[in-house]
Amino acid sequence: MKKFKTLSITVIIISALLTSCSSQSQTDTAVEATTTDSADKGYRYWGYFQAAPGDTQWTPAMTGPSVKMADGAVEGWAFTFSGGAVPDASAPTSKPDFDSICSGTDSSAGKKRVGVFIDFGASALAPDGETPPNPISTCVLADEKAVGADVLSLAVKEIKSDKGMVCGISGYPKNECGVEISTPAQLKK
Repeated sequence: MKKFKTLSITVIIISALLTSCSSQSQTDTAVEATTTDSADKGYRYWGYFQAAPGDTQWTPAMTGPSVKMADGAVEGWAFTFSGGAVPDASAPTSKPDFDSICSGTDSSAGKKRVGVFIDFGASALAPDGETPPNPISTCVLADEKAVGADVLSLAVKEIKSDKGMVCGISGYPKNECGVEISTPAQLKK
């Protein structure tokens, strides 16, 4: 009888372990499928970047275009993508070079000179039926108190926004604002 109890307890333990392993395997598969699905999606949007005077690298501006900048700064905009497979938005393709962007623009009392570079992104990111325009590189003379949104409005004629998010610059893209898309194959590493 003792051997039977031990055998019964062993069978119960093994059965519990197998059930647990089976449930864990199903959970792992479900988590893996969810992770894979989310890694294959992300958002296509206008990213905003800044470079303080003298900086040679872009810094993502996490607060949006509501920040003041100094004379000699460069503002960058890039139509970009980020998601599970590509967590970091791509900065503009050109380095922030105030001297080359603003050469020939003299300073003025009560104003600041700000370089602006707008990168319309890779063709792989373009919405169906659209082609990214050529980049814009310009220098603006802005009020000393101007913030990023003011500077952008001096650099281009058309800005489309929704709930504080820049959706389109110079008519690109035509009809979307921060949409979720599948990760473009060209961006997967």
